[in-house]
Amino acid sequence: MLDIILDTLSDSIKLLPFLFLTYLAMEYLEHKTGGKMQNTIRKSGRWGPVIGGILGAFPQCGFSAAASNLYAGRIITLGTLLSIYLSTSDEMLPVLISENVGIGMIIKVLGVKILIGMAAGLIIDAAVRYLFRKEKEGLQIEHLCEQHHCHCEEGILKSALHHTIEIFLYLLLISFVLNILIDVIGEDFLAGLILNRPVIGELAAGLIGMIPNCAASVVITQLYLKGILSAGAMMSGLLSGAGVGILVLLRVNDKRKENARIIVLLYVIGVLAGLFIELLGVQF
Repeated sequence: MLDIILDTLSDSIKLLPFLFLTYLAMEYLEHKTGGKMQNTIRKSGRWGPVIGGILGAFPQCGFSAAASNLYAGRIITLGTLLSIYLSTSDEMLPVLISENVGIGMIIKVLGVKILIGMAAGLIIDAAVRYLFRKEKEGLQIEHLCEQHHCHCEEGILKSALHHTIEIFLYLLLISFVLNILIDVIGEDFLAGLILNRPVIGELAAGLIGMIPNCAASVVITQLYLKGILSAGAMMSGLLSGAGVGILVLLRVNDKRKENARIIVLLYVIGVLAGLFIELLGVQF
């Protein structure tokens, strides 16, 4: 047990400088471009899913939350909302960077998420326009006052430090639990529980991804890097994970049935995309 604790602490502490520098860069990006990106989404029209898929992949504090507010105010379409949810990377990118993963893998993962988000958003918007072409819903501007700040108002350094500590503690806990499991039952057996069972990995990862907390993307990424999740299962979890966006949607959009449909749709798209990636044998 002492060896496990020491190994976990050693591995996690090594990540701290990378995490802090990554979050510092992300906070700078958020402060410089956050408002411009939201304005671009507002004006995107039918091209919303395309623009949302691209902008959603940029790692910044509350973009999925901002998208939820814009959708509640009917400023953006359902397809644009889901495109942003599907492409958003949440805490995946800082974890991958801190683990010194190759830039090629990072680009591939982000690229696949963007393409899936775009495609799903465009299809959903086309279906909505066809099925409900006679219905028009006006703006509900009052929802736009409900903004989610996610500590970004604290200043770049303080916010970066806050995020670094939070994710470091998640990584420390997750790594400790995984190290215990690997020591007790073996990494090969643990990986075999999911990797050797088609569909189960994608379904389970999709459920983990739906947890509206940054820990979900940390867990998914770590499980993949440990060899416990397959590429398809990892993508299922990362696609279905919209960070705190879902929580904000539930708070600002008073249509409960619609919220439930959005959550189910997000999960189904994530799992189906993961299964398709697994079927194609895509590797990152």
